[in-house]
Amino acid sequence: MKQQTGDDQPRDSMKLAVIGGGPAGLRAAEVAAQRGASVTVFDAKPSVGRKLLVAGRGGLNITHGEDLERFISRYSGPPDFWQHAISSFTPSDLREWAAGLGIETFEQRTGRVYPREMKAAPLLRRWVDRLRALGVTFAMNHRWTGLKPGPPHEVGFSIYDEHRTYAFDAVILALGGASWSITGSDGKWTSILEGLGVEVTPLAPANCGWETEWSAEVLRIAEGHPLKNLVIRAGNYEAKGELMVTSYGLEGGAIYQLGAALRSMNEPTIHIDFKPTFSTEELAARLTAANIDPVKDCKRLWKLSDAAHAILCDALSPATSALQLAARAKNFPVRFKSPRPIDESISSAGGVCWDELYSNLMLRKFPGIFLAGEMIDWEAPTGGYLMQGCFATATIAAISATV
Repeated sequence: MKQQTGDDQPRDSMKLAVIGGGPAGLRAAEVAAQRGASVTVFDAKPSVGRKLLVAGRGGLNITHGEDLERFISRYSGPPDFWQHAISSFTPSDLREWAAGLGIETFEQRTGRVYPREMKAAPLLRRWVDRLRALGVTFAMNHRWTGLKPGPPHEVGFSIYDEHRTYAFDAVILALGGASWSITGSDGKWTSILEGLGVEVTPLAPANCGWETEWSAEVLRIAEGHPLKNLVIRAGNYEAKGELMVTSYGLEGGAIYQLGAALRSMNEPTIHIDFKPTFSTEELAARLTAANIDPVKDCKRLWKLSDAAHAILCDALSPATSALQLAARAKNFPVRFKSPRPIDESISSAGGVCWDELYSNLMLRKFPGIFLAGEMIDWEAPTGGYLMQGCFATATIAAISATV
Protein backbone atom coordinates (compact mmCIF):
# COMPACT_ATOMS: atom_id res chain seq x y z
CA MET A 1 0.00 0.00 0.00
CA LYS A 2 1.07 3.56 -0.63
CA GLN A 3 1.25 6.00 2.24
CA GLN A 4 -1.27 8.83 2.23
CA THR A 5 -0.01 11.77 4.25
CA GLY A 6 -1.64 14.91 5.56
CA ASP A 7 -2.41 17.05 8.56
CA ASP A 8 -3.72 14.84 11.37
CA GLN A 9 -5.76 17.58 13.02
CA PRO A 10 -9.57 17.15 13.00
CA ARG A 11 -11.65 19.10 10.50
CA ASP A 12 -14.70 20.73 12.10
CA SER A 13 -18.15 20.83 10.47
CA MET A 14 -17.41 18.25 7.78
CA LYS A 15 -20.29 15.94 6.83
CA LEU A 16 -19.38 12.27 7.09
CA ALA A 17 -21.41 9.17 6.21
CA VAL A 18 -20.70 5.86 7.92
CA ILE A 19 -22.40 3.02 6.06
CA GLY A 20 -22.86 -0.01 8.30
CA GLY A 21 -23.89 -0.09 11.95
CA GLY A 22 -21.75 -2.95 13.20
CA PRO A 23 -18.77 -2.64 15.58
CA ALA A 24 -16.49 -1.11 12.91
CA GLY A 25 -19.11 1.39 11.78
CA LEU A 26 -20.05 2.47 15.29
CA ARG A 27 -16.40 2.89 16.28
CA ALA A 28 -15.72 4.94 13.14
CA ALA A 29 -18.72 7.14 13.90
CA GLU A 30 -17.55 7.62 17.49
CA VAL A 31 -14.01 8.67 16.58
CA ALA A 32 -15.16 10.97 13.77
CA ALA A 33 -17.77 12.67 15.97
CA GLN A 34 -15.22 13.18 18.74
CA ARG A 35 -13.07 14.92 16.13
CA GLY A 36 -15.81 17.40 15.25
CA ALA A 37 -17.43 15.82 12.22
CA SER A 38 -21.17 15.78 11.61
CA VAL A 39 -21.77 12.02 11.35
CA THR A 40 -24.70 10.02 10.00
CA VAL A 41 -24.73 6.23 10.41
CA PHE A 42 -26.73 4.35 7.78
CA ASP A 43 -27.82 0.73 8.15
CA ALA A 44 -30.20 -1.51 6.24
CA LYS A 45 -31.68 -2.95 9.43
CA PRO A 46 -34.08 -1.25 11.88
CA SER A 47 -31.36 -0.99 14.54
CA VAL A 48 -27.56 -1.00 14.83
CA GLY A 49 -25.23 -3.47 16.50
CA ARG A 50 -27.05 -6.64 15.54
CA LYS A 51 -23.88 -8.62 14.88
CA LEU A 52 -22.54 -7.43 18.22
CA LEU A 53 -25.63 -8.86 19.92
CA VAL A 54 -25.23 -12.19 18.12
CA ALA A 55 -21.58 -12.33 19.20
CA GLY A 56 -22.75 -11.58 22.72
CA ARG A 57 -24.52 -14.92 22.92
CA GLY A 58 -21.08 -16.38 23.61
CA GLY A 59 -20.24 -13.70 26.16
CA LEU A 60 -18.83 -11.08 23.73
CA ASN A 61 -15.12 -11.85 23.51
CA ILE A 62 -13.83 -8.32 22.79
CA THR A 63 -10.06 -8.85 22.76
CA HIS A 64 -7.21 -11.04 24.03
CA GLY A 65 -4.56 -10.63 26.69
CA GLU A 66 -1.56 -12.24 24.99
CA ASP A 67 1.63 -10.26 24.35
CA LEU A 68 1.38 -7.68 21.57
CA GLU A 69 3.90 -9.29 19.21
CA ARG A 70 2.03 -12.59 19.23
CA PHE A 71 -1.30 -10.76 19.01
CA ILE A 72 -0.29 -8.87 15.86
CA SER A 73 0.89 -12.07 14.17
CA ARG A 74 -2.66 -13.41 14.22
CA TYR A 75 -3.77 -11.20 11.32
CA SER A 76 -3.48 -11.91 7.62
CA GLY A 77 -2.58 -9.01 5.36
CA PRO A 78 0.33 -6.54 5.38
CA PRO A 79 2.34 -7.07 8.61
CA ASP A 80 3.43 -3.43 8.69
CA PHE A 81 -0.18 -2.28 8.60
CA TRP A 82 -1.21 -4.50 11.50
CA GLN A 83 1.88 -3.53 13.48
CA HIS A 84 0.80 0.10 13.19
CA ALA A 85 -2.94 -0.54 13.60
CA ILE A 86 -2.83 -2.72 16.72
CA SER A 87 0.01 -0.73 18.32
CA SER A 88 -2.03 2.44 17.80
CA PHE A 89 -5.18 0.96 19.34
CA THR A 90 -4.12 -1.88 21.63
CA PRO A 91 -6.10 -4.50 23.54
CA SER A 92 -5.53 -2.39 26.65
CA ASP A 93 -7.00 0.60 24.83
CA LEU A 94 -10.09 -1.44 23.97
CA ARG A 95 -10.55 -2.46 27.60
CA GLU A 96 -10.18 1.17 28.68
CA TRP A 97 -12.76 2.14 26.06
CA ALA A 98 -15.21 -0.39 27.54
CA ALA A 99 -14.46 0.90 31.04
CA GLY A 100 -15.36 4.39 29.81
CA LEU A 101 -18.83 3.03 29.08
CA GLY A 102 -19.01 1.61 32.60
CA ILE A 103 -18.39 -1.94 31.35
CA GLU A 104 -15.93 -3.87 33.52
CA THR A 105 -13.93 -6.55 31.70
CA PHE A 106 -11.95 -9.57 32.85
CA GLU A 107 -9.37 -11.88 31.30
CA GLN A 108 -9.95 -15.62 31.38
CA ARG A 109 -7.21 -18.18 31.94
CA THR A 110 -7.19 -18.67 28.15
CA GLY A 111 -6.37 -14.99 27.64
CA ARG A 112 -9.77 -14.13 26.22
CA VAL A 113 -11.26 -10.88 27.49
CA TYR A 114 -15.00 -10.52 28.18
CA PRO A 115 -17.37 -8.02 29.81
CA ARG A 116 -17.91 -8.99 33.43
CA GLU A 117 -21.65 -9.37 32.72
CA MET A 118 -20.91 -11.68 29.75
CA LYS A 119 -23.54 -9.77 27.75
CA ALA A 120 -23.45 -7.45 24.74
CA ALA A 121 -26.71 -5.57 25.27
CA PRO A 122 -25.56 -3.30 28.14
CA LEU A 123 -22.42 -2.30 26.23
CA LEU A 124 -24.34 -1.61 23.02
CA ARG A 125 -27.01 0.42 24.80
CA ARG A 126 -24.46 2.65 26.52
CA TRP A 127 -22.43 2.96 23.32
CA VAL A 128 -25.43 4.17 21.32
CA ASP A 129 -26.27 6.64 24.10
CA ARG A 130 -22.72 8.01 23.89
CA LEU A 131 -22.96 8.34 20.11
CA ARG A 132 -26.24 10.23 20.35
CA ALA A 133 -24.69 12.53 22.94
CA LEU A 134 -21.87 13.21 20.47
CA GLY A 135 -24.46 14.28 17.90
CA VAL A 136 -24.35 11.17 15.70
CA THR A 137 -27.50 10.74 13.61
CA PHE A 138 -28.87 7.28 12.83
CA ALA A 139 -30.63 6.53 9.54
CA MET A 140 -32.07 3.03 9.77
CA ASN A 141 -33.71 0.92 7.05
CA HIS A 142 -31.37 2.47 4.48
CA ARG A 143 -29.87 -0.14 2.14
CA TRP A 144 -26.83 1.15 0.30
CA THR A 145 -27.38 1.01 -3.46
CA GLY A 146 -24.63 3.11 -5.03
CA LEU A 147 -22.00 5.79 -4.83
CA LYS A 148 -21.04 8.63 -7.14
CA PRO A 149 -17.57 9.71 -6.04
CA GLY A 150 -17.17 13.41 -5.39
CA PRO A 151 -16.61 15.87 -4.01
CA PRO A 152 -19.24 15.88 -2.79
CA HIS A 153 -19.80 12.14 -2.62
CA GLU A 154 -23.36 11.26 -3.59
CA VAL A 155 -24.54 8.15 -1.77
CA GLY A 156 -27.68 6.30 -2.82
CA PHE A 157 -29.96 4.28 -0.58
CA SER A 158 -33.12 2.25 -0.95
CA ILE A 159 -35.67 2.93 1.79
CA TYR A 160 -38.46 0.41 1.32
CA ASP A 161 -39.71 1.30 -2.20
CA GLU A 162 -38.18 4.78 -2.23
CA HIS A 163 -34.73 5.83 -3.42
CA ARG A 164 -32.80 8.72 -1.86
CA THR A 165 -29.43 10.31 -2.45
CA TYR A 166 -27.35 12.16 0.15
CA ALA A 167 -24.19 14.23 -0.30
CA PHE A 168 -21.19 14.00 2.04
CA ASP A 169 -17.64 15.32 2.27
CA ALA A 170 -16.33 11.82 3.05
CA VAL A 171 -17.70 8.28 3.39
CA ILE A 172 -16.58 5.36 5.56
CA LEU A 173 -17.78 1.97 4.36
CA ALA A 174 -18.12 -0.59 7.16
CA LEU A 175 -20.61 -3.14 5.87
CA GLY A 176 -18.83 -6.25 7.17
CA GLY A 177 -18.25 -9.50 5.36
CA ALA A 178 -20.86 -12.13 4.52
CA SER A 179 -21.33 -14.16 7.70
CA TRP A 180 -24.52 -14.02 9.78
CA SER A 181 -26.49 -12.35 7.00
CA ILE A 182 -29.52 -12.10 9.29
CA THR A 183 -27.70 -9.24 11.01
CA GLY A 184 -27.36 -7.36 7.71
CA SER A 185 -23.83 -8.52 6.90
CA ASP A 186 -24.68 -10.14 3.57
CA GLY A 187 -21.74 -9.16 1.34
CA LYS A 188 -23.95 -7.62 -1.35
CA TRP A 189 -21.76 -4.53 -1.35
CA THR A 190 -19.13 -6.41 -3.38
CA SER A 191 -21.01 -5.87 -6.66
CA ILE A 192 -21.25 -2.12 -6.04
CA LEU A 193 -17.53 -1.68 -5.50
CA GLU A 194 -16.63 -4.02 -8.34
CA GLY A 195 -18.88 -1.91 -10.56
CA LEU A 196 -16.73 1.09 -9.62
CA GLY A 197 -13.60 -0.78 -10.67
CA VAL A 198 -12.43 -1.77 -7.19
CA GLU A 199 -10.84 -5.22 -7.01
CA VAL A 200 -12.45 -7.50 -4.43
CA THR A 201 -11.19 -10.93 -3.39
CA PRO A 202 -14.25 -13.23 -3.32
CA LEU A 203 -15.70 -13.62 0.16
CA ALA A 204 -15.21 -17.06 1.71
CA PRO A 205 -16.16 -18.68 5.03
CA ALA A 206 -13.61 -18.24 7.83
CA ASN A 207 -13.73 -19.43 11.43
CA CYS A 208 -16.15 -22.13 10.40
CA GLY A 209 -16.76 -25.86 10.61
CA TRP A 210 -15.61 -28.31 7.95
CA GLU A 211 -17.55 -31.23 6.53
CA THR A 212 -16.45 -34.87 6.55
CA GLU A 213 -18.23 -38.21 6.65
CA TRP A 214 -18.35 -40.05 9.97
CA SER A 215 -19.55 -43.61 10.33
CA ALA A 216 -22.83 -44.20 12.11
CA GLU A 217 -20.91 -45.75 15.03
CA VAL A 218 -18.65 -42.70 15.43
CA LEU A 219 -21.67 -40.38 15.41
CA ARG A 220 -23.48 -42.53 17.96
CA ILE A 221 -20.60 -42.18 20.43
CA ALA A 222 -18.90 -38.89 19.52
CA GLU A 223 -21.45 -36.44 18.12
CA GLY A 224 -21.71 -33.34 20.30
CA HIS A 225 -18.60 -34.21 22.31
CA PRO A 226 -15.28 -32.33 22.39
CA LEU A 227 -11.85 -33.64 21.49
CA LYS A 228 -9.45 -31.95 23.91
CA ASN A 229 -5.72 -31.22 24.16
CA LEU A 230 -4.96 -31.79 20.50
CA VAL A 231 -2.32 -30.63 18.07
CA ILE A 232 -3.70 -30.30 14.54
CA ARG A 233 -1.72 -29.82 11.36
CA ALA A 234 -2.79 -28.64 7.92
CA GLY A 235 0.15 -28.65 5.54
CA ASN A 236 2.92 -26.63 7.18
CA TYR A 237 0.57 -24.99 9.69
CA GLU A 238 -0.18 -26.17 13.20
CA ALA A 239 -2.73 -25.31 15.87
CA LYS A 240 -3.35 -26.43 19.43
CA GLY A 241 -6.69 -26.69 21.15
CA GLU A 242 -10.04 -28.44 20.98
CA LEU A 243 -12.45 -29.68 18.34
CA MET A 244 -16.15 -30.46 18.53
CA VAL A 245 -17.56 -33.49 16.70
CA THR A 246 -20.71 -32.60 14.78
CA SER A 247 -23.10 -34.49 12.54
CA TYR A 248 -21.42 -32.96 9.50
CA GLY A 249 -17.77 -32.96 10.60
CA LEU A 250 -15.72 -30.81 12.96
CA GLU A 251 -15.99 -27.38 14.58
CA GLY A 252 -13.80 -25.56 17.06
CA GLY A 253 -11.11 -23.00 17.71
CA ALA A 254 -8.25 -25.23 16.62
CA ILE A 255 -9.64 -25.75 13.14
CA TYR A 256 -10.61 -22.09 12.84
CA GLN A 257 -6.92 -21.22 13.06
CA LEU A 258 -6.21 -23.43 10.05
CA GLY A 259 -8.95 -22.13 7.78
CA ALA A 260 -6.68 -20.27 5.35
CA ALA A 261 -4.40 -23.29 5.00
CA LEU A 262 -7.34 -25.62 4.37
CA ARG A 263 -8.88 -23.31 1.76
CA SER A 264 -5.58 -23.34 -0.15
CA MET A 265 -5.60 -27.16 -0.50
CA ASN A 266 -7.04 -29.07 -3.43
CA GLU A 267 -8.00 -31.80 -0.97
CA PRO A 268 -8.41 -30.13 2.45
CA THR A 269 -6.96 -32.45 5.09
CA ILE A 270 -5.88 -32.17 8.70
CA HIS A 271 -3.75 -34.56 10.73
CA ILE A 272 -4.62 -34.87 14.41
CA ASP A 273 -2.14 -35.69 17.15
CA PHE A 274 -4.37 -37.08 19.91
CA LYS A 275 -1.50 -37.36 22.42
CA PRO A 276 0.95 -34.52 21.67
CA THR A 277 2.91 -34.91 24.92
CA PHE A 278 3.97 -38.47 24.06
CA SER A 279 6.08 -39.90 21.25
CA THR A 280 4.92 -42.75 19.04
CA GLU A 281 7.34 -45.08 20.80
CA GLU A 282 6.13 -44.06 24.27
CA LEU A 283 2.51 -44.70 23.31
CA ALA A 284 3.35 -48.06 21.78
CA ALA A 285 5.29 -49.08 24.88
CA ARG A 286 2.15 -48.71 27.00
CA LEU A 287 0.40 -51.29 24.82
CA THR A 288 3.02 -54.03 24.69
CA ALA A 289 2.20 -55.88 27.91
CA ALA A 290 0.98 -59.45 27.63
CA ASN A 291 -2.72 -60.01 26.98
CA ILE A 292 -3.28 -56.37 25.94
CA ASP A 293 -5.69 -55.70 23.08
CA PRO A 294 -4.29 -52.43 21.62
CA VAL A 295 -7.50 -51.34 19.92
CA LYS A 296 -9.64 -51.96 22.99
CA ASP A 297 -7.24 -51.07 25.80
CA CYS A 298 -5.64 -47.90 24.36
CA LYS A 299 -8.68 -45.96 25.63
CA ARG A 300 -7.78 -46.78 29.25
CA LEU A 301 -4.01 -46.82 28.95
CA TRP A 302 -3.79 -43.59 26.92
CA LYS A 303 -6.66 -41.94 28.83
CA LEU A 304 -8.68 -41.22 25.71
CA SER A 305 -12.23 -39.88 25.84
CA ASP A 306 -15.02 -42.00 24.40
CA ALA A 307 -15.22 -39.65 21.40
CA ALA A 308 -11.48 -39.70 20.69
CA HIS A 309 -11.36 -43.49 21.03
CA ALA A 310 -14.34 -43.93 18.70
CA ILE A 311 -12.74 -41.81 15.98
CA LEU A 312 -9.23 -43.21 16.36
CA CYS A 313 -10.28 -46.83 16.33
CA ASP A 314 -13.18 -46.70 13.88
CA ALA A 315 -13.11 -49.66 11.48
CA LEU A 316 -9.67 -50.83 12.67
CA SER A 317 -8.75 -54.48 12.36
CA PRO A 318 -8.27 -56.36 15.66
CA ALA A 319 -4.87 -57.32 14.27
CA THR A 320 -3.65 -53.71 14.37
CA SER A 321 -0.35 -53.65 16.24
CA ALA A 322 0.56 -51.36 19.12
CA LEU A 323 3.06 -49.48 16.95
CA GLN A 324 0.57 -49.04 14.09
CA LEU A 325 -2.07 -47.72 16.49
CA ALA A 326 0.38 -45.36 18.16
CA ALA A 327 1.46 -43.99 14.77
CA ARG A 328 -2.20 -43.47 13.88
CA ALA A 329 -2.84 -41.60 17.14
CA LYS A 330 0.05 -39.24 16.40
CA ASN A 331 -0.94 -38.51 12.81
CA PHE A 332 -4.63 -39.24 12.28
CA PRO A 333 -5.90 -37.92 8.92
CA VAL A 334 -9.31 -36.30 8.44
CA ARG A 335 -10.19 -35.39 4.87
CA PHE A 336 -12.80 -32.71 4.35
CA LYS A 337 -15.29 -32.22 1.55
CA SER A 338 -15.84 -28.48 2.06
CA PRO A 339 -16.24 -25.73 4.64
CA ARG A 340 -19.68 -25.03 6.02
CA PRO A 341 -21.72 -22.33 4.22
CA ILE A 342 -20.47 -18.79 4.65
CA ASP A 343 -23.70 -17.69 6.34
CA GLU A 344 -22.93 -20.11 9.20
CA SER A 345 -19.35 -18.94 9.64
CA ILE A 346 -18.27 -16.66 12.46
CA SER A 347 -16.45 -14.38 10.02
CA SER A 348 -15.48 -14.24 6.37
CA ALA A 349 -12.22 -14.02 4.47
CA GLY A 350 -11.75 -11.98 1.33
CA GLY A 351 -12.82 -8.40 0.65
CA VAL A 352 -11.32 -5.30 -0.90
CA CYS A 353 -7.72 -5.98 -1.91
CA TRP A 354 -4.98 -4.19 0.01
CA ASP A 355 -3.50 -2.83 -3.23
CA GLU A 356 -6.69 -0.80 -3.65
CA LEU A 357 -6.04 1.05 -0.37
CA TYR A 358 -3.61 3.58 1.01
CA SER A 359 -2.29 2.76 4.47
CA ASN A 360 -4.84 5.19 5.91
CA LEU A 361 -7.56 2.89 4.44
CA MET A 362 -8.69 5.35 1.76
CA LEU A 363 -9.48 3.90 -1.65
CA ARG A 364 -6.68 4.88 -4.02
CA LYS A 365 -9.12 5.42 -6.89
CA PHE A 366 -11.59 7.49 -4.90
CA PRO A 367 -10.27 10.15 -2.49
CA GLY A 368 -12.59 10.62 0.45
CA ILE A 369 -13.87 7.03 0.50
CA PHE A 370 -12.51 4.92 3.37
CA LEU A 371 -13.01 1.31 4.50
CA ALA A 372 -13.08 -0.34 7.91
CA GLY A 373 -13.60 -3.78 9.37
CA GLU A 374 -14.28 -7.02 7.51
CA MET A 375 -14.84 -5.36 4.12
CA ILE A 376 -11.04 -5.42 3.77
CA ASP A 377 -9.24 -8.62 2.76
CA TRP A 378 -8.00 -9.82 6.16
CA GLU A 379 -8.89 -12.54 8.60
CA ALA A 380 -8.02 -13.59 12.12
CA PRO A 381 -9.04 -16.46 14.40
CA THR A 382 -11.64 -16.20 17.12
CA GLY A 383 -10.41 -15.16 20.54
CA GLY A 384 -11.02 -11.39 20.46
CA TYR A 385 -8.87 -10.70 17.41
CA LEU A 386 -11.81 -10.01 15.11
CA MET A 387 -13.31 -7.33 17.35
CA GLN A 388 -9.90 -5.75 17.96
CA GLY A 389 -9.24 -5.68 14.20
CA CYS A 390 -12.57 -3.98 13.53
CA PHE A 391 -11.93 -1.33 16.19
CA ALA A 392 -8.36 -0.69 15.03
CA THR A 393 -9.23 -0.32 11.35
CA ALA A 394 -12.25 1.85 12.17
CA THR A 395 -10.12 4.15 14.31
CA ILE A 396 -7.60 4.61 11.48
CA ALA A 397 -10.33 5.20 8.89
CA ALA A 398 -12.14 7.76 11.04
CA ILE A 399 -9.01 9.75 11.87
CA SER A 400 -7.98 9.67 8.21
CA ALA A 401 -11.42 10.75 7.00
CA THR A 402 -11.56 13.76 9.28
CA VAL A 403 -8.18 15.39 8.61
